[in-house]
Amino acid sequence: MPMARQSLDEVSRKLHNAALHLMRYVRTQDTALGIGPAQLSALSVIVFGGPESLNELAKAEQVRPPTMSRIVDALVKEGLVKREVNRSDRRAITITSTEKGTRLMHEGRSRREKQLINLLKNLSQSEVDQLDQASEIVMRALKHS
Repeated sequence: MPMARQSLDEVSRKLHNAALHLMRYVRTQDTALGIGPAQLSALSVIVFGGPESLNELAKAEQVRPPTMSRIVDALVKEGLVKREVNRSDRRAITITSTEKGTRLMHEGRSRREKQLINLLKNLSQSEVDQLDQASEIVMRALKHS
């Protein structure tokens, strides 16, 4: 008997649920980094996406510029980012990562990846291959959104 095809609604619900639980699971590693989730998220945008203006960073993080300004102030105080005058528009400020900030984000990524390896290490090779294919499909869908 052929397997019934799952509806888009069902798959979306399952994927959403799995993504939330997975992020909560790996995010437990972030407490060791010593800064809050909002700061880590903003720092991640800068480290892995490149320098941003305050407004671009606020838009990427879906917060208002005054909120992002407070987050950036805290990151500057910790020595994780710096504000620089934009070379093409001297009135604008660009937020860039420091070496310390970049190092911290790579340490965090490594911790989360190790947490994932521990989660997945008992899966069969077929299951690992399926997860690999699923992650590629999700990334392809995101690129086309």
